[in-house]
Amino acid sequence: MSTHTSPPTAARMIGRTGRAHRFSTSAAFANYAGAAPVEIASADKARHRLSRSGDRQLNSVLHTIAIVQIRMPKSPGHAYYQRKLSEGKTPKEAKRCLKRRLADHAWRVVIADERKAKSLPNHWT
Repeated sequence: MSTHTSPPTAARMIGRTGRAHRFSTSAAFANYAGAAPVEIASADKARHRLSRSGDRQLNSVLHTIAIVQIRMPKSPGHAYYQRKLSEGKTPKEAKRCLKRRLADHAWRVVIADERKAKSLPNHWT
């Protein structure tokens, strides 16, 4: 899933994330970014909401990417968002799902980039 980000948005994400290998899983990264849903139980009804903790600036980047994806009809994020709506989720819930999916994708991409960088010869030393 391409995130269709602008260079400043991508730079903000990389700057806020730092080294991705410090997160053992994509779930740990999503939790750090505040994109992991938190269950809220009241009486017999359980709901989910986004965590209010985590790196709020990184969460803002994920929100921006999600909004861009939702507004681009041919993007994978738009298709995912529409699929969640067709499953009966509210627009807010569908956006929450998309943000989590984007966090997982971002973590995988950054981990892959770090592994690739380790395998390249270092010409700067």
